[in-house]
Amino acid sequence: MIEISDEQFESLIAEAMDALAHKVARDMNNVAIVWADEPTPEQRRKMQLRPNQTLLGLYEGIPLPARNAAYNLVLPDKITIFKNPMLMACDSVESMRAQILNTLWHEMAHHFGLDHTRIHELDHLRRDSESSNSLS
Repeated sequence: MIEISDEQFESLIAEAMDALAHKVARDMNNVAIVWADEPTPEQRRKMQLRPNQTLLGLYEGIPLPARNAAYNLVLPDKITIFKNPMLMACDSVESMRAQILNTLWHEMAHHFGLDHTRIHELDHLRRDSESSNSLS
C-alpha cells in the first residue's frame, strides 16, 4: 500500500479530469466530482456491498438519458472517488494515476446512462486503442 497526502490525491483526480475533459467531461451536466476516504454506510447499503467488498468510485444521480422536462432545481449528481480503497488497490503513484483515470471514466459513463456491460465493452476497446497507440 502506498501513502499519499490529500493534496496529492486531489491533484491526481484533477489530472484525470483534465485528461478526460476533451473526451467526455465537457458534455457532463450538473455533476460534482468529489473524493472521500471511504464509502459511507449508506452508500455501502445502497450498493449491497458485503463486508469484504469496497468501492473505488461511485456515481449518484440521474443519468442524462433519464432526465426530462421536469428535471430542474435538483441538486447536482455526484461522482465520488474513494481514497483508502484506491490506496489499498495500488502499489505506486503511477498505478493510482491510472486507476483514478479508469474509475473516473467508469463513473462518468454512468452519468451518460451506460450500464456495466456497455462500460466494460467500451473500456476494453479504450484500453486496446491505448495499447496500439503506445506501440506505434
